[in-house]
Amino acid sequence: MSTYYCLSLFIWTYMFHAVDATPLGEKASSDLLGKRVVDLTKDDSKMLHRTKRGWMWNQFFLLEEYTGTDTQYVGKLHTDQDKGDGNLKYILTGDGAGSLFVIDENTGDIHAAKKLDREEKSLYILRAKAIDRKTGRQVEPESEFIIKIHDINDNEPKFTKDLYTASVPEMSGVGTPVIQVTATDADDANYGNSAKVVYSILQGQPYFSVDPESGIIKTALPDMSRENREQYQVVIQAKDMGGQMGGLSGTTTVNITLTDVNNNPPRFPQSTYQFNSPESVPLGTHLGRIKANDPDVGENAEMEYSIAEGDGADMFDVITDKDTQEGIITVKQNLDFENKMLYTLRVDASNTHPDPRFLHLGPFKDTAVVKISVEDIDEPPVFSKLYYLIEVDEDVKEGSIIGQVTAYDPDAMNNLIKYSIDRHTDMDRIFSIHSENGSIFTLKPLDRESSPWHNITITATEINNSKQSSHIPVFIRILDINDHAPEFAMYYETFVCENAKPGQLIQTVSVMDKDDPPRGHKFFFEPVPEFPLNPNFTIVDNKDNTAGIMTRKDGYSRNKMSTYLLPILIFDNDYPIQSSTGTLTIRVCACDNQGNMQSCNAEALVLSAGLSTGALIAILLCVIILLVLVVLFAALKRQRKKEPLIISKDDVRDNIVTYNDEGGGEEDTQAFDIGTLRNPEAREDSKLRRDVMPETIFQIRRTVPLWENIDVQDFIHRRLKENDSDPSAPPYDSLATYAYEGNDSIADSLSSLESLTADCNQDYDYLSDWGPRFKKLADMYGGDDSDRD
Repeated sequence: MSTYYCLSLFIWTYMFHAVDATPLGEKASSDLLGKRVVDLTKDDSKMLHRTKRGWMWNQFFLLEEYTGTDTQYVGKLHTDQDKGDGNLKYILTGDGAGSLFVIDENTGDIHAAKKLDREEKSLYILRAKAIDRKTGRQVEPESEFIIKIHDINDNEPKFTKDLYTASVPEMSGVGTPVIQVTATDADDANYGNSAKVVYSILQGQPYFSVDPESGIIKTALPDMSRENREQYQVVIQAKDMGGQMGGLSGTTTVNITLTDVNNNPPRFPQSTYQFNSPESVPLGTHLGRIKANDPDVGENAEMEYSIAEGDGADMFDVITDKDTQEGIITVKQNLDFENKMLYTLRVDASNTHPDPRFLHLGPFKDTAVVKISVEDIDEPPVFSKLYYLIEVDEDVKEGSIIGQVTAYDPDAMNNLIKYSIDRHTDMDRIFSIHSENGSIFTLKPLDRESSPWHNITITATEINNSKQSSHIPVFIRILDINDHAPEFAMYYETFVCENAKPGQLIQTVSVMDKDDPPRGHKFFFEPVPEFPLNPNFTIVDNKDNTAGIMTRKDGYSRNKMSTYLLPILIFDNDYPIQSSTGTLTIRVCACDNQGNMQSCNAEALVLSAGLSTGALIAILLCVIILLVLVVLFAALKRQRKKEPLIISKDDVRDNIVTYNDEGGGEEDTQAFDIGTLRNPEAREDSKLRRDVMPETIFQIRRTVPLWENIDVQDFIHRRLKENDSDPSAPPYDSLATYAYEGNDSIADSLSSLESLTADCNQDYDYLSDWGPRFKKLADMYGGDDSDRD
């Protein structure tokens, strides 16, 4: 067995021309023949001799993937110092020493203990030593050597992807590259053909081919159509050993898609389309959809529709729906059944992105005929105008016709029409309309100054069908008539200084006019005809719609005349001329030297004669007498005696007493004792009325105190029994009402009815501070009256 492996090693060494048998670790010729210095004696007097020694072995090679049962022989280490007597010991270190590679320490034979894979590691670097067993010293220096692993074809080609995806435009020529696939082989490319890969196609013919060396897939058929077939699956094989028999191979799959090009024009599935439309449809209404088919996809299938010709090209329009690629027929103008009942259109559908390479196939558009029938319906009346503008003078008489509207029935029936005014637009009922002929007339006077415009709505309705009606706005403009006289623009407070000089301007006045003449306002100022020449002031027309008031004399006196009235005649220049008289009040005032007003009040002049002392005394006495009369009148009014409540002398129990006396409130102590209404103890005393004299004095029977009666029901029964047995009680058909609220509350009474029973008087002086609304209460309760005395 050892001889067999040595022979194999020799053959491989010869094939690769391995002639270098020196250790790799040595760098000089001295390393080829190891020189060793031997210590002959331990004494310094002994001579040292140099002896020529060296390693002896061949370069080692080993095949991968050994499948034998024994270990694989690698080679033999040997030195010329080995005499074969077993005195030397060989030691191996480095890559895989002891695990992958083992050495016979006596003979130097090296074996591989395991199967090796070149793809994992292609060479191993080891170091060898030879040691004298007796002395333990190295007889040769440590040296390196390499064990190379030779490749065998044990790896098949592998593609970089298990699945490739590619695309190529349809209608491509033969040889158009599609995609390149790549396969790699892990074997040694420098050793034989183990890593030489050749590509071939196993599936996908005759549509595609592959270059055997580069792996580029190309088209093999011309003008392949996506519309016929879009997806292709191609299987590519990569085989080593140059594709020869016995080589290993691998495969991959390539999915190829034909992409679309615009090589198909649109085509309508039918040549004629029919649609119906009522004549009253609004503009822009969609009447229907048409669609041309294009087998292309994406932007190659995009198309646009247009009306080529026809008698309805100006009545209808077609728009393109980008989402569905449909043409939508719409109404462009109002339809009228009475004018035309049928329209014929020619609609084109053309591609928006034609491909110049395929224009030779023909025009990329198609044409269809669209017929539209107009249906007759009952339409509302139609006015002759979109709106009406009427201008009328504001002085027009009531009942005058100011304009007319006209409407007609567009249907063939030509129904009669009646007119009316929408009263929501004429709340004041200023206008009216003739229901038959549409004449508009006034019902009330017009006034431009209050309402210069009136906007009303007229309704036209078919008499036979009230649901068919139309509305139209009518704008009525009121034209101005000069019917207002000019007047002062504001109230003027005019004064003149006592020391004024002639020709001094004291006031500039302006006027206003509610009218609006077309040529603008022009006003004139003159003195009134009754006083054409005023001796005190002069009116100067400034010719700019203003007038100046000038003084005419030297100095004015407040003692003689404190106020002057100056009438001014104002008129305009429109037709008819309107005029008015404005009166300017001029006060005489005291001024300083600069003309600034100081005082306009009339000062009291002390005359030399004056008033006599007797006259002053008489005036003072008159004032005193008047004051005394007022005080007496007030006192008498407060002390006026009140009339008795009951006029009749008959018993109160037999009469219904009617009186109209509001009473004096809590302060009135002349009538009933108010305290008895809420105080049971006071009621037990049976006090008599103090305003009338009783005719008969009945014996008052003492009853049980009310505070002992806890039960209300028991209280009522006792009172009922007392009234039945009391001869002085009211008749049996009378109703006795008790308002007893109880007297066991911890809180005192909150009612003011018991205020008279209190010992102290209440203070009502604060009522006078509450203002004039409480003056009456303050007079009643605030002062001391005779009743309290």
